[in-house]
Amino acid sequence: MKKRVMPVRGWIGFVAIRYFRGRKNSKSPAPVLAILGIATGVLALTVILAVMNGFQLGFIESIVEISSYHLRIESFPGGERGEALREALEEQGGITSTVPFREIQGILRGRQRGHHGAVIRGLPPDALERDPGMAGRLTFEKGSFNLKEKSSILLGAELARRLDADIGDWISVVSVSASMEDMLGGGEEKAGNGSGRDPNTESSSRFLVTGIFRSGFYEYDLGWAFINIDRGEDPGDLFLGIKLKNRWQDRAGIEQVRHILEKAGEPEPKIFSWRDYNRAFFGALRTEKLFMFILVGLIFIVVGLNIFQAQRRTVLERREEIGLLRAVGATDTAVRLIFVWDGFIIGLLGAGAGMLLGLLIACNIAPFFSILEGIVNFFIHILNIIASPFMGADTAGEGFAIFSPTVFYIKEIPSRLIPHEVLLIFLFGFFSALLAAWFASGRVSRTRPAEVLRYE
Repeated sequence: MKKRVMPVRGWIGFVAIRYFRGRKNSKSPAPVLAILGIATGVLALTVILAVMNGFQLGFIESIVEISSYHLRIESFPGGERGEALREALEEQGGITSTVPFREIQGILRGRQRGHHGAVIRGLPPDALERDPGMAGRLTFEKGSFNLKEKSSILLGAELARRLDADIGDWISVVSVSASMEDMLGGGEEKAGNGSGRDPNTESSSRFLVTGIFRSGFYEYDLGWAFINIDRGEDPGDLFLGIKLKNRWQDRAGIEQVRHILEKAGEPEPKIFSWRDYNRAFFGALRTEKLFMFILVGLIFIVVGLNIFQAQRRTVLERREEIGLLRAVGATDTAVRLIFVWDGFIIGLLGAGAGMLLGLLIACNIAPFFSILEGIVNFFIHILNIIASPFMGADTAGEGFAIFSPTVFYIKEIPSRLIPHEVLLIFLFGFFSALLAAWFASGRVSRTRPAEVLRYE
């Protein structure tokens, strides 16, 4: 006689919801705690990675947009030939801009406060018009991007502070390489003392400060300066910086540029990608992010173990009911799906709630930290009032700040959400509950209806 099997319909979800709402003979907080645990993990991981992405991508984009470009061609020809090649490259679909530049090392001396080494990059006066990416990364505190005169120089904000330089000051530049001496038209003997604002004492190694910029990257603000690319009669090697529509397609871009240059008769052009510059720095950032993802992701493992134990306890508590369902024809898989449905509900509610809160905080990170700092400072103020009779009247400090500008080189807390990472975090939270419920429900298959009902 063929065994009658209960059809798998909506009864599985109905029973699962009843199990989810409460344990046998009691109201258990386990489902609520599981939801809160997953929500906390998703919330923490979303906010932490958003802030980390904000810092890391800010550094990476400063390097890519200002320093290395997406692609760089060394020993690029100058004159009309170089201009023709540059125009031919800009006509390619994947290239957004091309900027010729020269780069040398020098020592800058200000009015009163010593000297400081810097990378001096020669750019055309219309560099920001050619390269909107660079224009978006530079913020001018004083002056503007003015390199129309060959004597003009633009200083990073920290470099200007170190040199005690301001708009209208004359800066002396001392050569540290032969190519730089050619570019500047002379060495230290022409530098003068670098003091004052008198243009009558100007020599070929003296520059007038016309702009002070910030890039958001401390190393550039302290060690970079821009001058006119045409300064000097023999300025040395010429480079060409190339920006792509998609910097991640740099390998294809290299092949495209190489094909054009070889077709134009350039023998073995030297082309480098942004990945070739600061490789160790980019690798360190990637490793840091990976380990942070793993450490915070341990929350899901802890929550998953709690769900696993709670579901195992539920299986034991519902042993008689499971036996009854098996006796009336429910299969092992059908009964097991009841508990998997519990995990599905817990995972969906927990991951969904945590993701909504995480996105809300990540998109409003500055107000969130301001409120958090205000709460902490309020309690600190209360403690200072309580402690003042014992510690003295002057117990107040500067106040608590999570990212203080005196410690971190930032004006505001950056936050950047990457869609595929947000989806991955949600799936981690969801599947941690689902898999925990699936493994915990394995005891269902070992339940024998006859043995359970014999004693009932």
